[in-house]
Amino acid sequence: MATLKRYEDYSPLADFYEKYWDHRELSLFILERLLFPYLSRGSRILDLCCGTGHLAEALAARGFRVAGIDGSPEMLSYARKKIPWADFIAADAREFKMPPEFKAVISTFDSLNHILKVKDLKKVFRNVHGSLEAGGYFLFDLNMEEAYKKQWHKSSHIIKDDRVCIVHGGYDPAKKIGTTKILMFFMEGDWKRADLTLYQKCYAREEVILSLKGAGFRDIGVYRAGDDLNMPGDLAIGRDVFRARK
Repeated sequence: MATLKRYEDYSPLADFYEKYWDHRELSLFILERLLFPYLSRGSRILDLCCGTGHLAEALAARGFRVAGIDGSPEMLSYARKKIPWADFIAADAREFKMPPEFKAVISTFDSLNHILKVKDLKKVFRNVHGSLEAGGYFLFDLNMEEAYKKQWHKSSHIIKDDRVCIVHGGYDPAKKIGTTKILMFFMEGDWKRADLTLYQKCYAREEVILSLKGAGFRDIGVYRAGDDLNMPGDLAIGRDVFRARK
């Protein structure tokens, strides 16, 4: 549990994430093409880095049995309200251990880019491999360098009567690190301020594939969200989807 302290700064972000950053349609677009055809109704799916449970809710509505893992207890509090009968576990993706009972493990919307070292990404992959049943699927997407070069210089904002959120990104091509600075003001009796900086690691496709193989995965496929899957919109730019089997 000590490692969860690194996620405490995410707590003020949970409310904004729940209300304004629902990317389940992007994730479902990918899953409908690359995963759902291989699953039956009632299959167990583990949503790794599930956030506030937007996608888990959609999966449950489609008849899948879902569980979720996230490092932010505040994020999970929203997920538990959506699906009170599902298992949502506060854990670090680098350290979780689950029995091999899932037909699929998913991690969507570039969640694994937040793992900043390849040695830690390998730990995540080994943990996922251990939680899958034989023949199970692991599907996740990552931002590749095209995304950071074309998208990360942009800014955005949310302005409401009781909250303001300003987001600005940057990318260091030498260190292969994307930075997202978030400034939030929210009303809790009076106005309060919270500052948060998120970091993402830009991995090369080849090192991701090698890390998957090292963790024991096979049948590894890589798909460009735009060119291969015809995903519309800016979120497809520089997004690769990886699918592998145990």
